[in-house]
Amino acid sequence: MSDTRKELLTKPITGLMFQLCVPAIIGMVVIGLYTFMDGVFVGQLVGEKAMAAVSVAYPLTFLNSGIATLIGVGSASVLSRAIGKNDKSTIDNIMGNLISLVSLFSIIITIIGIVFAKQLLQISGAKGEILSLAVNYLRIVFIGSIFVNFTQSANMVMRGEGLMKKAMLIMGFGAVLNIILDPIMITLFKDRGVQGAAIATVTSQIIQAIITIYYFTKKSKKVKINKIRVNKQISLEVFQVGVSAMMMQILSMIQQTLLFRMAFKYGGDSNGIIMSASLRLQAFSFIPLWGMAQGLQPVVGTNYGAKQYKRVKEATNIFILGATVLAMVFWIPMEVFPKTMLGLFITNNDLVVSGVNDFRIFYSVFFLYGAMIMIITFFQSIGNGKAAGKLVMLRQVILFIPAMILMPMKFGLPAVWSTQPIVDLVVIILSAVFLKLEYKKMANINKSLW
Repeated sequence: MSDTRKELLTKPITGLMFQLCVPAIIGMVVIGLYTFMDGVFVGQLVGEKAMAAVSVAYPLTFLNSGIATLIGVGSASVLSRAIGKNDKSTIDNIMGNLISLVSLFSIIITIIGIVFAKQLLQISGAKGEILSLAVNYLRIVFIGSIFVNFTQSANMVMRGEGLMKKAMLIMGFGAVLNIILDPIMITLFKDRGVQGAAIATVTSQIIQAIITIYYFTKKSKKVKINKIRVNKQISLEVFQVGVSAMMMQILSMIQQTLLFRMAFKYGGDSNGIIMSASLRLQAFSFIPLWGMAQGLQPVVGTNYGAKQYKRVKEATNIFILGATVLAMVFWIPMEVFPKTMLGLFITNNDLVVSGVNDFRIFYSVFFLYGAMIMIITFFQSIGNGKAAGKLVMLRQVILFIPAMILMPMKFGLPAVWSTQPIVDLVVIILSAVFLKLEYKKMANINKSLW
């Protein structure tokens, strides 16, 4: 424990960034391959409508992601600050509390997902064959809720203590297994290939959960599964920090569902299919940025807990720069080769060509998303869930929903594609203002300590 803490508190930030972020990014990309490859294989082996069905269902899986993120990000933040303070009692109770919360919330989500799958999907505007295929896919995916929620939240705890490589290897195994099973199950199920893809995903998640339990019961020397029970104090801290991260997932579900609804409404099935591929590509591009955020979290959390505020600021600035470079790695090929990118999911060339300009507009400000994600993670890591929550709410509810409803009414289909980048640009500017104010507050605290 002391070696990890010492590194986080003393090692040069740039070195820490590469040490923590490379495995974290790989691990998060691996997680993203689950749904990304579902879309690719279904699109290529079954067809565009099947791909659209899987994509329309995807936002609703954020119900699971929201729970995993709430508990995982919150627990990781509590853990990293406990490491900074040498709080052994909190460290010993983290996993028992996590399992209790995951079990409770996952049962609720599974029941809601299976019973109300059709009604939830109808909100997106999907109809006919696309809706029917999506319902079949989603119900199977929700059967695996408890496994994916436990694995992802526990993996975040591993990253919270700085064990990025182990976290990456566990997630990597599950993703590779899913990639292997996907084409096999899709082919075996033939006309029901969408269901085959869902079964491949759930099977991989179950095996991954078993491996994760084995690690925390037999291999981990620092954070173990002790008594499985809800710890009120830890849970309160987990919710205070994790709720903003959860809201970003849940609100992403609302955001993407509304995007689908407007695409279907103003452009029909063909535009809905283009939106399906676009959101798949954007979601996958976001994932490395979340991996980098997982690297930033223990650095900021541990140093903030140790009251090293200058180092907190230095780390945040360096990570913002690194995340911007990483975002551009994805933004450039998407803007330069949009036809190739869309073609991963859509085999109809005419349909791909018709969506190129819309896709470019949709992706236009992605190069700034790295900074936005790092700033939100910074606030989560220091325990300021309110600031993180405000930014998330502005991006995905307060500004986005009214704009997404009203702008297409005035400007038609082009506004369906331009509204999100406009809103995001405003939020990125506001997040920079929030960060500057927090830096000023930390500087004042630092002066008072001396």
